Parts: sequence; C-alpha cells; structure tokens
Amino acid sequence: MAKKNEKITLDPEAFAAAVLGGNEQRPDEANKLYIKRQLTLYLEATLLAQDFNEMEESQFDMAKSQQREAVLSKIIEHRYH
Repeated sequence: MAKKNEKITLDPEAFAAAVLGGNEQRPDEANKLYIKRQLTLYLEATLLAQDFNEMEESQFDMAKSQQREAVLSKIIEHRYH
C-alpha cells in the first residue's frame, strides 16, 4: 500500500494484459468478434491506466474523492464489461 505522499502509477500495458486475462471467449462467440472485443478492451484499459497516471502525476492527492471514485469506477466498469 502506498504511503500518503507516494504516487501510485500503473504500467498501462501490464494493466491491460491483466484485464484481458480475465476476459474469456464466450462459448457462442465467433473468433473475429472475440478478437475485436479483446482489442477494444486492451485499448480502453491502456487509456484508462494512462489517464489514471496523468491524474496521479498532476494532483491525485489533491483531487476530490468524487474524482478518485469516478476514475476507479471507470476502471472497474471496463474490467467487468
């Protein structure tokens, strides 16, 4: 766990790979659709991690709890959808 004055940063590629690891192909899903879904999920996860890092860099410690919750909610939302 990070201390109050330590920044938290995510490796966007590692984060996206971890997200993809839990996203299995559906039994009735065509390969092409699955690959498109995986690519979309990878790109979204990478961008979200980058957004998180930018927010952390600029003023994560000073952000309102609502802003933090919004970023974390987006990360969770994209993880499970």
